Amino acid sequence: MDQKKNPQNMQKINIELDEKAGSGEYSNFVVVTHSPAEFVMDFTRILPGVPKAKVHSRIIMAPQHVKSYMQALKDNIGKFEEKYGEIKVYKQEGMPNFGVKPTDSELPN
Repeated sequence: MDQKKNPQNMQKINIELDEKAGSGEYSNFVVVTHSPAEFVMDFTRILPGVPKAKVHSRIIMAPQHVKSYMQALKDNIGKFEEKYGEIKVYKQEGMPNFGVKPTDSELPN
């Protein structure tokens, strides 16, 4: 029987959040690269007038986990927009095009 049909069989996981991780890390830009085995997401902050950005967090995930993460984001964005309205995305001057693959020299790897 599938876990959705029988919630008693679902595994419970306790997730701990220490003080450092709990304070969070702000990011307004992410570079995503991948290989056949994994996706790498480098989170950074781009600030006006600063020509260089430092990677503050690198997350490496298996392709299956990235797809599950994407589905969770889509679900949460849908719920957010139902409650607060559509999220508008504006192109900012000086920001790279999000749909364009960066060149090798632009990647932080």
